[in-house]
Amino acid sequence: MAIHTIGRRKTSVARIYLSEGSGKITVNKKDLAVYFPTATLQYKVRQALELTENGENFDVNVNVYGGGTTGQAEAVRMAIARALCESDAENRAILKPEGLLTRDPRMVERKKFGQKKARKKYQFSKR
Repeated sequence: MAIHTIGRRKTSVARIYLSEGSGKITVNKKDLAVYFPTATLQYKVRQALELTENGENFDVNVNVYGGGTTGQAEAVRMAIARALCESDAENRAILKPEGLLTRDPRMVERKKFGQKKARKKYQFSKR
């Protein structure tokens, strides 16, 4: 039986299907190492599994879209953490203090009219 959960970060949305298996992680029909080439991003994705010592117990199938690589990796991390809590309630006590179950609310601030960016202004000349 597969557990289906969603994780979000910035504008990224990750839908994951957690099923019992050998520890294979597939992201958008590609292997984890192919989709997230850097070690940091791979660590972020695996973090919840490593903390609960479930690295080799589950297969994870991920569909992720929107945002950049870091946002996507963190969205996947949150979805996996939520799924692990569904599979075993004891995992919540491990993942909650690490902050993996908290939705990060920080988003890109919108650009305002009459300005260059969200906060940066055009140069002001007094004379």
